Order: sequence, then structure tokens, then C-alpha cells
Amino acid sequence: MIYDQAVVNRIWCDTLLEELVRCGVEDVCVAPGSRSTPLTLEAEANSGLTLHTHFDERGLGFFALGLAKASKKPVVVIVTSGTAVANLLPAVAEAGLTREKLILLTSDRPTELINCGANQAIQQQGIFSSHVESALNLPSPSLQVPLNWLLTSVDQLVNKQASAGGAIHINCPFPEPLYSNNEKNMYEDYLQSVHNWKKSLTTYTNTVYFKTSASNSSVQANVQASDYAYQKGVVVIGSVDVKEAEKALDFAKSLGWPVFCDPQSGMNSDWAHYDLWMQNKHAQHLLTDCQFILQLGERIVSKRLNQWIKQQATEFNSEQYVVISPETHRINQDHLPQTHIVSGISQWLSAQSTPSLLKPSAGWGDELTQLSLTISELTLAQLTSNDQLTELSVAADLSARVNGRDVFIGNSLIVRLIDMLARLDKTQVFTNRGASGIDGLVATAAGVISATHKPLVMLIGDTSLLYDLNSLALLTHVKTPMVIVVNNNDGGAIFDLLPVPEQQKQALYQMPHGYDFEHAAHQFQLQYASPETLSSYQNKIEEHFSNGSGVLILEVKTPAEQASSLLKQFNLMLKEALI
Repeated sequence: MIYDQAVVNRIWCDTLLEELVRCGVEDVCVAPGSRSTPLTLEAEANSGLTLHTHFDERGLGFFALGLAKASKKPVVVIVTSGTAVANLLPAVAEAGLTREKLILLTSDRPTELINCGANQAIQQQGIFSSHVESALNLPSPSLQVPLNWLLTSVDQLVNKQASAGGAIHINCPFPEPLYSNNEKNMYEDYLQSVHNWKKSLTTYTNTVYFKTSASNSSVQANVQASDYAYQKGVVVIGSVDVKEAEKALDFAKSLGWPVFCDPQSGMNSDWAHYDLWMQNKHAQHLLTDCQFILQLGERIVSKRLNQWIKQQATEFNSEQYVVISPETHRINQDHLPQTHIVSGISQWLSAQSTPSLLKPSAGWGDELTQLSLTISELTLAQLTSNDQLTELSVAADLSARVNGRDVFIGNSLIVRLIDMLARLDKTQVFTNRGASGIDGLVATAAGVISATHKPLVMLIGDTSLLYDLNSLALLTHVKTPMVIVVNNNDGGAIFDLLPVPEQQKQALYQMPHGYDFEHAAHQFQLQYASPETLSSYQNKIEEHFSNGSGVLILEVKTPAEQASSLLKQFNLMLKEALI
């Protein structure tokens, strides 16, 4: 029999992808390439997979991240060899921090073509370093290596990912030829070892984690509400799913403590705008009475809240600062004494009984709610009542634009303004707040809306959109209504709020570009508008969601440094109002 390497390559890829489908994979993201032919063709042939394509591997990685973020399922990424693999690193770094499950299938040249001057051959083994949870460097497909080994090796990685999250990397070196018209059944003898698996619907192996009742009771004994309900405490709700955030808020209310809701939680409380009122000296003094911090979730946006936690918990012991998160990685940026309970938020909350004992500390922070109310009133009066369209009014108006729609918040200045000024209520919020990069935000949002098919409002800065302009191609054929609000202040306005050198600020930090996005919208067949007033901005959004479909780019053009100037003025008024 003539040996057909292309068919052997296809057999390995068929086996690999079928096992991933049985492990729960439904989506595969594919970039063009020749070396990845065996993977691409077998992915298309597998009826259990939905294919998504993009010509830009960096954008493809972030699109997969968005799919995994919204679906909460593992997503496969297939790319060809060389720098195509390297372009996945930014999305992989984000997934490594926020624990979305990406499965990277990177095509490679065979070992004999590495480090010898062969074209498009780079060192791909270990390229993602510690950013991936696990890595598997496959040998080139061969009849000398049984498919049973391939299956158990893949299962080992996927089972580890199932419990730990994050990305895994499977490097796949394919010798040529890559193309053949022969059928896989020409190697029936080789396929016989996995014949029973092929006929079944189950994974080849499985890993089950068994927890004894004793270990469960041990965990619960350390987290009962009765242990801390008598103290003066606060609840911090971080980046968690909105349904979990809603349960967390209900639990916090039962304690009668102040609740600080991060914008990523999609919830608000009577202690909203804490990033602003924590500057008030009376508030700072009152908060020093706090004896216990319960944090549900992680990735807190507010620097001021993080600073307060650090200041307060420095004097605590580990039992006074408790963090609940399903992730095993360290959630302690200031290295404070802390108890980290590794648990799903809903699971932990369901194990808590509402404290029935007398709670002498309930209501201890209610005085702070007046500060929050004052800021809300001042925001309404100063930022949204004069019809001026600014970055601050866009942030303050977000609450009214939600109306049951999902929200994707970009990084840099906009997320800080929303943290200060917006009040979201039962809103599903998506972000990339792991590495908090400005790259790949459009692609991630495209992945989110592809998974949810729910109307989406996205807020993003101009530099972020310029960085990810190619990813607008992922939205060309989207039918679900989506509005991308781009705040165009001609560069990096966040640096107006940072102590960068004044002489170099514009040239080396803000980097003004002088571009707008009207022609980019037309290039990618998207709708476009550039309102000049707040009421026009509001109307454009509501009209699009009411009557339109597809994607509208709504460009808010503001002068450079306007946001920082308005924020300083607002803070001065706020200081006077809170005296």
C-alpha cells in the first residue's frame, strides 16, 4: 500500500476534533493557511462544530475569547504555522488571567524543518509560556503512534482545563503532502484500535473529582454568615455574571452592610459612585470603622476602592478579608492577609443561611448613601441636563441606554468614567479586564454577540478602535442590533489623568492621530452617525435598536483634554456639595 501522509494527517485531526466535540466544544475559529489544511478540513467536516473565520489571527484569538466569555464553553482556535501562532498571544494572555477556555490548535512544520532555515518555520513549542494552563507538543502524525495515545493525551489536557480554566495549547506538526483525494478508510487496520470509541458518543477517558461530605462541611464551617454578621462589614461585588451579582446583592442586603458594586457586575446599590465619594473626609473617617470585607469575584476597576481595601485590610488578620472566587490563582494584588475561598459564587451563596441572629452592625454605613444620592443628583444636573455631548455625559447616560441590552465596556478612560458616573441595574456586562489591553476589544465584542445574539452596546476609545480596525470585518454580516460608541478625543485622553511628563505628554503618550471613523464604517459596510448633542446621541441609539439591525458606529467627537477638564470641574462642585 502506498503511504499517504495527507490521509494520516487527516485521521489524526478527525480523532482530535471529534474528542474535543465530545468534551463540549461547539465552536471553532479558523484563520486561512496551508499547513493547517488537515485541521481546517476536518473541522468543516465535523457536524458538531460551528465554524467562524477571520483573516487576522490576532483578531481571531480575541473573537474566540469573546465566544468563550459569553458561552462559558471551550472554544477551539485553528491557525497555520509561523507568526500566525505568535499573533494569538495577546488573547491568550487575557484568557490566562480571566480563565476563559481556549483550545489552541496550532499547525507547525515537522521537527526536521525547525531551526534549519526552512520557510515559515519558527520555534512554536512553548511560545505561550506560562500564559497557557497546559501544553501538548504532538509528534508528526504517524501510523507508528496509536490513536489511543492521542486520545488519552488530549483528554488529560482538557480535563485539567475543565477544572482550572484558561487556555491550553496543542501544537500540531504536519509533514507534507497536505492534500490528497484518498479516503481515510484506506487505513482501517490503524483505525481499529479506536473502533469502539468511534461508535460511542462518550469521551475516550474521563476524570471525576470526588468530594467527601467531611471536606464539604469543613469548608462551610469557615464561611457561615453567623461567624461575621455581627461585625461592621462591607460587601464588594466584582467581575461576576449578572445573575450571580443579583444573588450577591440580595445576600448583602440581608446583612445590612454597605455594598460596592463594580461596573462589571452589572448591578448597583445605594452606595453607588463610591470612587467619587471615597474622596470625602467624613466618608473616609466613617469607613475606618469597617471590621470585615467580603469580596465576591475579582478584577475591581476602581483604583480608589482598591486603595481603601489595601489601607483597611492591612490591619486585619486573614479571617477579616474573605474573597470568594471559583479561580485557584492568587487574587491579592497588595499581598494582604486574606482568606480565599475557591468556590462558585452561586454555590457559596446557596450554602449561606440568612443570619437570623440580632445584627447590631446592620445599617452602620447607611449614612454614606446620602453621599451617593448627592452625586447622582449632581450628575443629572451638571452632565446630562444641558444637552452637551461629552465623554462624561456618555458615561452618565449609559444607565438609560441599557434597557435590557448587554454592555461591553472598553479599557482606558471610558471604563473609569463609567465606574465613577454610571449606575447599571441587572445588566450583563462584558470586559477584557485581565490584562486590560486596548487590543482586540472589537473582536472580543464580536465574539460575545455571536454567542449571545442579544443586542449589545459597546463603549470604546478611539485609539482602541484604531488598534482593532481589522476586526470590524467580523461585524459586517451581523444581524443582531449593536451600537459601537467610540469616544474620539484624538488620542489617549487617559494620560490627562496620569502624572506623565507634561512636555512629552502629547508626542509620547497621547499620540494624536487626526482620524475619524466614517470611512472605516463604510469600508466594512457598517452604519455610521456622528451626533453633536446628547439628545441626538440618545435618539440615534434608540432608533437603531428599535428599527434597525446590524452594527452602527456612533462617533462622539470631543476636544482633546475636555474630559479631564470637565472631570476636574465636576470634582470641585462635588467637593463643595459633600461638605
